[in-house]
Amino acid sequence: MVAKINIGSNLYGALAYNQEKVDEGLGKILGSNLVFEPTNGQFNVSDCMEDFMQFVPAHFRTEKPVFHVSLNPHPDDRLTDDQLADIGREYMEKLGYGNQPYLIFKHEDIGREHLHVVSLRVDSEGKKIDSYKEHERSKEITEHLERKYNLNPAEGQKRSEQWELTPVDVSKGDLKKQIAAVIKPLASMYHFQSMGEYKAVLSLYNINVEELKGEVKGKPYRGLLYSAMDSEGNKVGNPLKSSIFGKSVGYDGLEKRMEKSAERIKTKNLKAHTLKAVSEAKQGSQSESEFRAKLRQQGIDILFRRNDEGRIYGATFIDHTTRTVLNGSRLGKEYSANVFNDLYGEKQEQIQEPIQTTNLSDVYKANTQQENNHSADNGLGGIFSILSPEPENHPKDEMPLPRRKKKKKRRYGRQM
Repeated sequence: MVAKINIGSNLYGALAYNQEKVDEGLGKILGSNLVFEPTNGQFNVSDCMEDFMQFVPAHFRTEKPVFHVSLNPHPDDRLTDDQLADIGREYMEKLGYGNQPYLIFKHEDIGREHLHVVSLRVDSEGKKIDSYKEHERSKEITEHLERKYNLNPAEGQKRSEQWELTPVDVSKGDLKKQIAAVIKPLASMYHFQSMGEYKAVLSLYNINVEELKGEVKGKPYRGLLYSAMDSEGNKVGNPLKSSIFGKSVGYDGLEKRMEKSAERIKTKNLKAHTLKAVSEAKQGSQSESEFRAKLRQQGIDILFRRNDEGRIYGATFIDHTTRTVLNGSRLGKEYSANVFNDLYGEKQEQIQEPIQTTNLSDVYKANTQQENNHSADNGLGGIFSILSPEPENHPKDEMPLPRRKKKKKRRYGRQM
């Protein structure tokens, strides 16, 4: 089991991220301590914030008072909700958070079950919870839990192996499981603004998606069919309805994701990294192969769509560093399909070279500084923002934990 700890100042953002998973049917509350746990499962950030704030003292010096950890059992581990809740409680107790308010969530958004726990790093008197050698102690705790619950050991596994997406391999069979393991995390992690951009990034993982539109009993119907592809790009096996994978990867869920992506790309200026890298690679490349190689060094894949005559009629850039998918026209006229056709449409071989999936763990290492800088802008940055989907913007997502100016009598939240 791998534990990924993140600290920050944005309690609302941490809670809102988990509420989004609950609202989408991809998560639920398994337990709580010193804060209200709704019996009907209808989690509400505002109500929960009020309960947490009862525990916050009048004065504290800790700049980052929010604790957010994800606990990731091996995908082959099979645990009940009660066992997962016990693991969450025991982990928090042994790490020194047993007397702190916290909520335990189960997520199922990346093809496997895992936990998220949100708590506070300051006690009711304003003293910071001991964090000395926290990561070392955390590892000892997870190893103890592996032995106690007979879990698959995480020793020797790379962090990236717990989440990195693997292209579908038709020779391995069980295409439904392979497709589910890709599309759920991909739809949450990547930012795209059109179905075409979504299709482009799916193609990196040997998956095709088709849109279905029509009428059923006089009512308009919109749906999606997912299929596996072989190495030649041909569909293999029976197409699978999106409904069997969940709402988040259905037509309506993806439309909502595209709306949020468009806003986030704009507000966070996510296309800046892609634009700079593409501009530099384009200027210094004499061939398509050289252009692709330079982009891959920056963690970017490009998908050129060609007709039977070899003419390039579409260009899409998949930036794994910012997890942003952009058609060339979104970067500017000088990056449109026509421009690239003039450059590479006739000069290069007619058959497009196979796309090589970028090793995202290598991209992370090459961009550690960029991610650290980004983490300063939100309470859930750093390694957590790489290994788990980023929270989307919420009305109060940028609000830090408020500090009270006037000392008040200490009150405790409700003990469950």
